[in-house]
Amino acid sequence: MSKLHVLYEHSAGFALFRVAEFEELAAFLPQVEESVTDLQRFNSVVTLNAFQPFKSAVVALENINAVSEGIVPEDLNLFLEGALPKRKKRGKCTLGVLDPKLGAAISEALEIPCSHTGAVPEILRGIRHHFHALIKGLTLKACSVAQLGLGHSYSRARVKFNVHRVDNMIIQSIALLDQLDKDINTFSMRIREWYSYHFPELVSIVPENHLYTKCAEYIKDRKTLNEESLEPLTEILGDSEKAQAIVDAAKMSMGMDISPIDLINIQMFAGRVVALSNYRKQISEYLHTKMNSVAPNLTTLIGDQVGARLISKAGSLTSLAKYPASTLQILGAEKALFRALKTRSNTPKYGLLYHSTFIGRAGLKNKGRISRYLANKCSIASRIDCFSENQTTIFGEKLRQQVEDRLKFYETGDIPKKNIEVMKEALEEASQIVVDATASAKKKKKKKKKEQQEAMDED
Repeated sequence: MSKLHVLYEHSAGFALFRVAEFEELAAFLPQVEESVTDLQRFNSVVTLNAFQPFKSAVVALENINAVSEGIVPEDLNLFLEGALPKRKKRGKCTLGVLDPKLGAAISEALEIPCSHTGAVPEILRGIRHHFHALIKGLTLKACSVAQLGLGHSYSRARVKFNVHRVDNMIIQSIALLDQLDKDINTFSMRIREWYSYHFPELVSIVPENHLYTKCAEYIKDRKTLNEESLEPLTEILGDSEKAQAIVDAAKMSMGMDISPIDLINIQMFAGRVVALSNYRKQISEYLHTKMNSVAPNLTTLIGDQVGARLISKAGSLTSLAKYPASTLQILGAEKALFRALKTRSNTPKYGLLYHSTFIGRAGLKNKGRISRYLANKCSIASRIDCFSENQTTIFGEKLRQQVEDRLKFYETGDIPKKNIEVMKEALEEASQIVVDATASAKKKKKKKKKEQQEAMDED
């Protein structure tokens, strides 16, 4: 007859329970579910075999981190070796666990069959519910304090040692950049509409949103414009003819007169929009720097913004590197894909990759082909960036040149180099850079040692 032991990992320590009449319980699963909330009935089913409390909060965190990764910590191994029957008798026993990964690791280490299905989840639910009553000397308050402390420590450790933490900065930056673009566009349209009551001719002379906002902030009341205003307007617009046109239009404008307080409000709002535009430039530069340090080859191949959008859509650079090229090709066009599958029409040829310059430069017939080729190269670039130890842009430059050659091939028929040849060249160049960097580092180290030795000799 098979005996069931159940392992429960609590914030206070490890506990091993023995379950009576396991085979009968498995047959009456609904009755087990009902008895879970009743302590008296549950006590007749489950008996505590052994309990090992954690010595400190640090030990608890180390053990729980290992358990969450599906690894058997040394403390758990020793505890189970002592609490379970001897190895010869373990063939008739089954160990119930919640996590299948941990179960596989325990089976391998302790030669005992593990189960995570059937009545095991319900029994573990009951143990979790009544744990403070099943362990002598443990109160509900002590349980809550231990859970809260370990929960905070575990979450803090997870955030601190998150492998995607650099990618998160890129994801947030591109999201902020998109939001700023929308907001600046909306605010600029509001300025145009508002200031056009006073100076409607300015819209036709300065159609660009950013320059229009700057002009509105500087001009204020159109009646104050004169020949002295030409120089500051030329600085803003970078065009003396447009500046002269604004001054001339102001003299015979059809706009209505507005009060000084309205002009002050327009000027303040225009100032805020200009500041937002400047901040958007800073964020764009920050994103460019981040992308060059995190994914230099992907950035070189398709640009920082398209690369950042791909990383954002995938969730991280590691996730993007794991995607096949076919998935990367239509990333961002999920709605169109599922609509096409539902209606049995043509599937989309590209998603976020459409914003790349290569797609725009390709002919109408070749857009799908170049999209597929570009997705292939992006997949290679993201894997190199994710898994290579030495960051370099050589592979990105070579892959970009391959896409350029492919575009030329579609136009003229010139056969491009084979991928294996290009990758060999890139590997040789990359290895040469690593050798040079190592040599220069050694030279610097020797020079520093020499200087230190000379300073000691002087002393």
